[in-house]
Amino acid sequence: MLDQKKSILVIIDVKGKLARIMHDSDKLITNLAILISGMKLLNIPIMLMEQLPDKLGSTIPKIKNLLTDHKPIIKDVFSCMKNDEFKNQINRIKPNHIILAGIESHVCVYQTAMDLLDKKHNVHIVVDAISSRTSVNKELGIDRMLLGGAVQTSVEMLLFELQGNAKGERFRKISKLVK
Repeated sequence: MLDQKKSILVIIDVKGKLARIMHDSDKLITNLAILISGMKLLNIPIMLMEQLPDKLGSTIPKIKNLLTDHKPIIKDVFSCMKNDEFKNQINRIKPNHIILAGIESHVCVYQTAMDLLDKKHNVHIVVDAISSRTSVNKELGIDRMLLGGAVQTSVEMLLFELQGNAKGERFRKISKLVK
């Protein structure tokens, strides 16, 4: 089970025109917004990654507006683990569980997951908040991450697992987000 105090969410490369051409992009963006809002309610740390924003565009406004207090980590590599600033943050926070969401399933999300798994991190992939340009590549990326040892979850499953109980104002707010 996930623990609120020992988890972190990594949002990978939801940027520019690329975000809009993802398979089922509207649903992806909606799910990412719900995920981020829920994680903020749960006080889970969030890291925002951007690959080459000067060339590929920065994080799309619907996501960036939810993370105004988060400075993106800029990368020029597919795997976040090959970025020194990302590695330093992970080493500083020392999370037991690293939750991945974003694009693309078969490239940056996949390579990040595999590098994290190689370093013995517990990796959770939010399958309804991950996509690629084609459904085939989305599923291939997810399948390969699962074969490598990642755990799959969904936005709703993740938020309720981290919440842990059905009481209080935070539970009511999370319930409204996912309904």
